[in-house]
Order: sequence, then structure tokens, then C-alpha cells
Amino acid sequence: MDSNAMTRLSGSELARLIATKAVSPVELVKAYLERIERYDGQLNAYITVCKDDAISAAIKAEEMVMKGDQLGSLHGLPMGVKDQFETEGILTTGGSTILDDYVPKRDATTIKRVKEQGVILLGKLNMTEFAAGMGDPFKYGDPPRNPWNPERTPASSSTGSGIAVAASLCAIALGEDTGGSIRAPASANGIVGLRPTWGRVSRYGLLPIAWSMDAAGPMTRTVEDAALIMNVIAGYDANDPQTSKIPVQDYTKNLGTELKGIRIGIIQELMNLDNTNEEVHKALKDAAFHLESLGATVEEVAFPFLTDMGATASSVAIVEGVEFHRQWLVERPKDYGRNLRTRLLSSGLIPSQLALKAMRIRALFRKEWLRLYEKYDILLSPTSSSTAGKINYEEPLTSREEALRRSGISDSTGKALRGLNSTLPAALAGTPAMSIPCGFDTDGLPVGMQIMASHFREDLIFKVGHAYEQTTNWHTMHPSLDWHPLDTNL
Repeated sequence: MDSNAMTRLSGSELARLIATKAVSPVELVKAYLERIERYDGQLNAYITVCKDDAISAAIKAEEMVMKGDQLGSLHGLPMGVKDQFETEGILTTGGSTILDDYVPKRDATTIKRVKEQGVILLGKLNMTEFAAGMGDPFKYGDPPRNPWNPERTPASSSTGSGIAVAASLCAIALGEDTGGSIRAPASANGIVGLRPTWGRVSRYGLLPIAWSMDAAGPMTRTVEDAALIMNVIAGYDANDPQTSKIPVQDYTKNLGTELKGIRIGIIQELMNLDNTNEEVHKALKDAAFHLESLGATVEEVAFPFLTDMGATASSVAIVEGVEFHRQWLVERPKDYGRNLRTRLLSSGLIPSQLALKAMRIRALFRKEWLRLYEKYDILLSPTSSSTAGKINYEEPLTSREEALRRSGISDSTGKALRGLNSTLPAALAGTPAMSIPCGFDTDGLPVGMQIMASHFREDLIFKVGHAYEQTTNWHTMHPSLDWHPLDTNL
């Protein structure tokens, strides 16, 4: 099979072809490594490429296939992993030079589980510093570029994961989502990205941001691929006592195109944010109409409680985030990006009363958010209010007021900001949410649709997402990469 055609297949398709000896794991890994060598010098998706280890693993994987050994569900699939996951014997930087020599002696639980099912690790993927360094240049490979347009952002913080899947630099990937760090890059790069229920997937060996919001999840080309990975990584882990003991179902079952009986509510407040792009709005309206044609009932629903959630989420995340960094902030403050350092230090300026108030508001919000699922199976919104913007970096923070403004807590006058975006509600409530492509704007940039459900109802998200995906053609489109660095001066 032609290498370009092979690397554009979904992970699920590749797994089936590998199992039937129609595709060689060795040829597949080499094809991806060739694409990484050809394109990643400009895309900057990878921090570390494990070329020799990947080829060795592919040879062993092929031997198992030829001998007729029992194969795991991900056998032979080349995977890229956000550099936030610890990997035994492989540099793990968290996107920061503070960890430029950190080589873990263990695998994160998620990494261990995918390896047990036959994954071949291609390398570690680029990310903002400690998955929180918005506004600063990336420490490894800067700037990362959107494969649909190299002048546009691929979004953050699972930046490399979004790029690598979209540009066919890996078959499947893992990312991490605190407030939208899987879903935003999925939307910007035109792929599938799932934030699971908080506690559904172990975070053991995952560098933390905000303990009550962090969630690891798959980033893939198709919904089926995401379901396949979730079958492997979901479930209780004794090393992470916050994981749930609720049994994991087979998420790949019941994936069809029939949605009769599914009740869908479109969140008005998330459809009509102040900065919502008209093309994004239209794409979501068209997608909702399509879901109706598949048998679902769809209606708009108002949820005014959302208006103050931006400041609440920012307050919770920034207070929780600083704890992990306390010692480094004292001993190595200049090793942080200027914006991230100021953002972390500004958490000490947040009064305890404000932090406690944010937690109480969050608890009330969660209660009211879950009540929506008594009427609706699925809630729908744009993943992002606009398509990918131009790459730019913010000026360094110079004041307390500016730090609070960028954190979404208050403006320069001290007035509270709402700072709402579509990915925050599920993060605050700990409920699952997935972004899938649902169109393109007139500049050829992807639009993402966010599909949300109640706790542990990933099965409903997969059902609706797969039905939409398989009856449209957005997931079949690939960036041309005609702007290859050998031909441009970008």
C-alpha cells in the first residue's frame, strides 16, 4: 500500500489491516517517521522522536503478527503522546526547560496500558509550558503551526497532539484537558478529541495542572478510534485513588447512524458568545439540523448560570496550579516563561475568600448543570467560538491587574470578568465532552462541534458523534501541506 494512503487511514482501519497481515507494522512506522522527518521541522509537533525504539518495537510487533500470536486491540499502531505523560526511559519535559533532563523510571498508567495493547510509541509531542503557559513562546519547537495554514495557531495546550494527528505524523495520540486543552486543539486542527469524565482515566504519572480538573484522553481522526483507545485507558487504577471503580463498557459497541430517541439541547449562551464567528454559528446550526435528520430531537436551551463561570474556572485552576510549582518558583523562577511565572505568582494575590467563593459557585453550578441531563441526553455547542486565529504571543505581564485580566478574573479596573468559553462547563462539572469536525470556514479552517453528556456517559457521546461523522465527510479531509518548508520562507 502507498505510504501516504496508509498514513491517512484511521487507527481502527490500520489495526484491522495489521491483524490480517495486509499492513506491515514496520512499513507503517517507517512511513510515519518519514513524514515526521519531512514535515515536522516546520510544524513543530514533536519534542522527542523515538526513531530507533519505534523501529525495534515495530519489528517485534510484526513478528507477533506473523507467528499468529494473540494481539492487543492497538497492536502495531504508532502513537504520539503529549509530553505531559511520564514515559520510562524517555525524556519528559512538560514543555519546560526546568525538566530538560528528566527521564522517568516509570510509565504513566495510560502509557503502560496502551503499550500492553500493542501501541508503538513514536515520540513525545509539543505543548505549552506545563500545559499552562499561554502567551509565552514554546520552549521546544516554536512556533507550532496549524497544518491547514502555517500562519494560524494549532491551539493549546495539547498542541502537538492536535497537529500530529491532523498532519498524519502519528496514527493516534494522547492529550490532557484541564479547561479545554484537548478539545480546543481538536477543533483548530479538525480532528476528534475527548475529555473523559473526571476520574474515568488514571492520572498517575501525568504532570498536574489543577488536580480537580485535569483529565487525560484520546485525540484521533475518528470517533471509533477515540472509543477504541478509551476501552484501553479507562478504568480504576490503584495508583490513582480518584479513579472510579464503575466498570468500563465496550465503547465501540452501538456505534451506528440511528439516533431515534436521543434528546439534544443546544446551549444558547455558548452559541451566542460575544466573539462567536458567524461561520461557526452556521456550521453548528447545520450540524444540529443533520442530527435531527438522523432521528434525534433537537431544541435550544437557556442556561444563564454560565455567564459567570469563566472567572470561577480561572480562580479554581490558578489556585490549584501553583502548589505543584511552589519549590521551583522559589529556586528557579527565571526558568519559567515570563507570562506563566507571573500568572503562577499572581495566585498568591487571590484572597482566600475569593477562592472559597469560587469553589462554592462551582458546586452549585455542577448541581444545576447535571439537572440539564434529566431532560437531555446530549448538550451541544461550538467547541471554539472562532476558527484558528493567527499565531501571536502576548506581551509580558507587568502588573497585578493585567495578570488578573488575562486569567479571566477581573479587568484593569477591578471589575469581575465573565471570560466564558465553551469548553469550561464540562471541565468545571467533571463531565465528558468531545470535539469533532463539523465544517470549514471560507479560509479553509476547521470548525469543531462539542458534544457533551452526563457523568460516565461517554457511550452516548460516541454514539452521537459517530452517527454524525459517518453520515458527513468532514473527517475524510486532510491538510495538503503544500506549504512544505522546502518551498516557502515561513
